[in-house]
Amino acid sequence: MTDGWEWDETLFAGAATHYERGRLPYAPGLVPLLADVLGLDGTGRLLDVGCGPGTLALPLAPLFAEAVGVDPDPGMIAEAVRRAAGGAAAARTRWVRMRAEELPAGLGTFTVAVFAQSFHWMDRDLVARTVHGMLRPGGALVHVSDLKGERRDTAGLSYPAVPYAAIDELVRAYLGPVRRAGRGVLPDGTPDGEAAVLARAGFLDPERHVVPGGRALERDEDTVVACVFSMSWSAPGLFGPHRAAFETDLRRTLRTYSPTGRFSERAPSTEVFVWRRTDPQRWSHATGTG
Repeated sequence: MTDGWEWDETLFAGAATHYERGRLPYAPGLVPLLADVLGLDGTGRLLDVGCGPGTLALPLAPLFAEAVGVDPDPGMIAEAVRRAAGGAAAARTRWVRMRAEELPAGLGTFTVAVFAQSFHWMDRDLVARTVHGMLRPGGALVHVSDLKGERRDTAGLSYPAVPYAAIDELVRAYLGPVRRAGRGVLPDGTPDGEAAVLARAGFLDPERHVVPGGRALERDEDTVVACVFSMSWSAPGLFGPHRAAFETDLRRTLRTYSPTGRFSERAPSTEVFVWRRTDPQRWSHATGTG
């Protein structure tokens, strides 16, 4: 991870129940794209590493014989179990509370491993090597995130834009000027450079896909509050005894921008990188090792 920071179990403390309502959705074409690119046909096994409350594993589960979600946060696993219960995906899904660094943990081999905005929290070199070994020949590691650097136009929306700058200022007023992350801080944010990490693990020649976003989303005050509490840097557990006061001030701030409590924004596009598992012999020739 980042120098000077270590993962701890409070990273998303209290955030899980806010995910489903608050987080911006992935672009609606994501699941069809993955089905087409990966040739998903209801067979094989999916490993979702850092699965959260099943945000991606649940819609993907019908395309596999089994989907296994792994996450270290007990609240996330509980939410995933709750959301899967009683649905068609329940018989196809399994949820395991553990850190990615504890893999393979006897979970077997998989056709696809997906990391949806989770890889940056892990010991990436260790996890990438381990997951490479857990994939069947021809399998793929899929890295999913919002499209970075995208400008989401607010023109023509029905309601005021979500005042993200004002929200960030309020969070800093309560938690300090340096980004919080569990019991530690991340002054420089989370790391990037996934391509180099995955190349070192033996994944070559990624395929990049962008699933367009841009549709107008209407967000009420409660949804925006849930979005704030779903983020690692403003998870409910970080506020301690000041959580209620922060939420009161947050709602007051939101009302100054929209007295009706209604907001609009554009949904982000989704960026996908598909890294195929390489044959070990091919990899040794390509890298000059072995």
